[in-house]
Amino acid sequence: MLEKSLEEQQRAFAQALAGFKPELAVEDLGRIVAVNGPIVRAVGLASVGFEELVQCEDGTLGMVADLGIAGVGIILLGQSAKVRAGMTVKGLRRVADVAVGHALLGRVFNAAGKPLDEKGPLGGEGRRPLERPAPAIMMREPVVSPLETGIKVVDTLIPIGKGQRELILGDRQTGKTALALDAICNQRGKEVICIYAAIGQRESAMARVLNELEKNGALAYTLVLVAGGEEGPGLQFITPYAATAIGEYFMEQGRDVLIVYDDLTRHARVYRELSLLLERPPGREAYPGDIFYIHSRLLERSTHLRPEFGGGSMTALPIIETEEQNLSSYIPTNLISITDGQIYLSPQLFAKGMLPAVDVGKSVSRVGGKAQKPAFRDLVGELKLSYAQFEELETFARFATRLDDTTRQSLERGRRLRELLRQKRYQPRQDYEQIIVMLALINGLFDPLAVDQVAAAEAALCEAATTHLTQLCARIGAGETLNEIMQKEILDVCRQLLPPADKVA
Repeated sequence: MLEKSLEEQQRAFAQALAGFKPELAVEDLGRIVAVNGPIVRAVGLASVGFEELVQCEDGTLGMVADLGIAGVGIILLGQSAKVRAGMTVKGLRRVADVAVGHALLGRVFNAAGKPLDEKGPLGGEGRRPLERPAPAIMMREPVVSPLETGIKVVDTLIPIGKGQRELILGDRQTGKTALALDAICNQRGKEVICIYAAIGQRESAMARVLNELEKNGALAYTLVLVAGGEEGPGLQFITPYAATAIGEYFMEQGRDVLIVYDDLTRHARVYRELSLLLERPPGREAYPGDIFYIHSRLLERSTHLRPEFGGGSMTALPIIETEEQNLSSYIPTNLISITDGQIYLSPQLFAKGMLPAVDVGKSVSRVGGKAQKPAFRDLVGELKLSYAQFEELETFARFATRLDDTTRQSLERGRRLRELLRQKRYQPRQDYEQIIVMLALINGLFDPLAVDQVAAAEAALCEAATTHLTQLCARIGAGETLNEIMQKEILDVCRQLLPPADKVA
């Protein structure tokens, strides 16, 4: 009995030993030796890597941004008021990442995952690192589909394609954010997911943005990442990368994404502050030498993927602020060279009440024309050049006492085109409405009207388009070419709808 008992004990011990898995809690610890605003220096952390997350003793998160022999430099992703020298810091053994998934739609949160809308904790279908390499050239498809903004001057003269990067720039208070919000609101019902990344915005400004998105029904398909001006520069720096990581998740699932960065001027200033505190050498105009790289690696991730890689697209609308209309300063020229075109908003046009205040002569889209629907492309191919010529001609006509009939006709038609390009906020025009109005203009149907009668005549045409030209509008929306028969049908209806000048309200 004793021998049998020993055998049983040995067998039980062997089984227990075979199933034993040592689980030692190994932590990578360090100690903070210096605090300099949003930057802390720590020693220890022997196995920490670049852009990995660490956690201070008080719970504040940080991201490793500098690896040196004497220690590591950490960017705090929160307020640094409680962080002190002597505190311990622990490596979390994962790179900085963000939650992704459809559960984030309609939510307002920051890049650290903290909800700001009082709707409970964030959901998600996984996490993705903030930084990823941009898709390779062989993974990209040509930009072939239009991203319709509903803004007449953009869709007709400066078109944007899905997967394009179109810069919005101008001085303060010229309507840059309003233009981007109009584009977001026009995506309702178009199966486009929108992301709005607010960098360094005031709380009052963000409250207005959220109110406008909700009032126009856009918050349901939009997610908002906020790094307010009162937040630390670390959160402001990573916010656009977090927004891009979320957009890539949807893009790789075959969805179309529109992402707005508002704005990258503040992002550049924040990075300059962080870089100088990290003792990195400054470059031209006192900016760090790699300021170009932080924006290029961000915007290069927006593209149109080939079907085997998901087939989705991500369209970027970065916003930057110019000073005294200086397009040749350091940050604007950087971003103009990175993006596929720019929409410039003029303070002079804004002061005159020409809204949106888009300066057509200084704006360009290097891709969108190929993505325009055939009806647009055939109709307005030379309209931008004609409008730019009209603006130059109008300037010189002020000094002329006598004008020939051709010049006078060009001026009158240009003034009516300028009036047609005016547009109130949150009143988008569908593609077929814009085409019908521009076709009527090109064929001189607005010429008999006074300039102040054009807006009412345009409204009458757009209102009647869906009732008198229902099938034709559907064909235009489906991408059919505007042939002569279709043009004749449109013009016949326009001639019936446009009353004589003295009867237009």
